[in-house]
Amino acid sequence: MRKLAWAARGMSVVSGAVLLGALMVPSAVADDGPGSTADPGSSMAAGKKCGARDVSSAAPDFVNFPSGVIFRVASDAQGNSFLNDSRNPGVWINLGTLANAPTCVIGTATSVTESNPGLLYITLLTQNGAQHQAVCTTNSTAFAPSNIVGACGSGFSPLPNTPVV
Repeated sequence: MRKLAWAARGMSVVSGAVLLGALMVPSAVADDGPGSTADPGSSMAAGKKCGARDVSSAAPDFVNFPSGVIFRVASDAQGNSFLNDSRNPGVWINLGTLANAPTCVIGTATSVTESNPGLLYITLLTQNGAQHQAVCTTNSTAFAPSNIVGACGSGFSPLPNTPVV
């Protein structure tokens, strides 16, 4: 009987470790390839945390645009930032692929203009308090890793008169 109790405890520990490992693994659909917004020369390369996780969203509400579309921007604990277009479910685009993408992102803000085509404003706050903004053109085509660079033109630009500390 003692052997069975020991085996049950062992299985519980193994199951907990497997579950913890599954929760710690980043999403397989996030495009976190080259161009990661975490600075490879920093301590982030060793897997250390950069700051807090954050998420923001914006929904266009104008005629001639599909209803129910939501744009989401999120940052992870390593300082990477990602964009999701609800028309492309489950796909999170690494914003580090855009020119001049900031590193060590700890905050996000998102808004969209009500025109056709609309403009999606993505503002990222870095750990040192600097803010960077990209302006992307929205249309009937969902954002994807293959079209994000073209839609966001010159990529990110620092907003003047920051950091905010």
